[in-house]
Amino acid sequence: MKRFAYLSCLSAACLLAATAPAAAHLPPGQYGSFASGFSHPLFGLDHILAMVAVGLWASQLGKRAMWIVPSAFVSVMILGFGMALVAVPLVFVEPMILASVVVLGAMVALAAKLDIRFCAAVVGLFALFHGHAHGGELGAAGALEFGAGFMLATALLHGAGVGLGIAAGRLGARIGGTGNVVSRVLGAATAFAGIALAVA
Repeated sequence: MKRFAYLSCLSAACLLAATAPAAAHLPPGQYGSFASGFSHPLFGLDHILAMVAVGLWASQLGKRAMWIVPSAFVSVMILGFGMALVAVPLVFVEPMILASVVVLGAMVALAAKLDIRFCAAVVGLFALFHGHAHGGELGAAGALEFGAGFMLATALLHGAGVGLGIAAGRLGARIGGTGNVVSRVLGAATAFAGIALAVA
């Protein structure tokens, strides 16, 4: 578990470093590439916050949820991506992405320990819209490479969230609170950030 938390935190640091020079999207000729797909979730703060929140929530749920909940997100995200590729419309994509930040942040803030199937359904619902948004940015070609790229970036963000949740739990226990106190603060901050993005 310690090794997993260490690797997750390292992944988070690498992802944050990768976002630093991301002032604009890749040149048109690189759309549809693995690099474009990998970097795409990192261009949007809403994507980053939601995907890390999934990992945080999964870490609070513990045990099997730490892989089931993130896996549900990635799986349904692929479905949303496929819908965009075959031009199946989906309404309220951007509002639902922003809603995912607020709702998932709130779930973490509340440390909502619900049935794993319900949690997977909640993250899956939001993942459909995230995937559709990725598909809408594909460009002319390279769906397989682009999809593989954003799937990997998403999985790493989920893993970073799980690792952050584990580390936050230990920190919370050390400062005399419950193990979830730091994670809950991070969840509240995520929810408020989602609201700020929505009204910006």
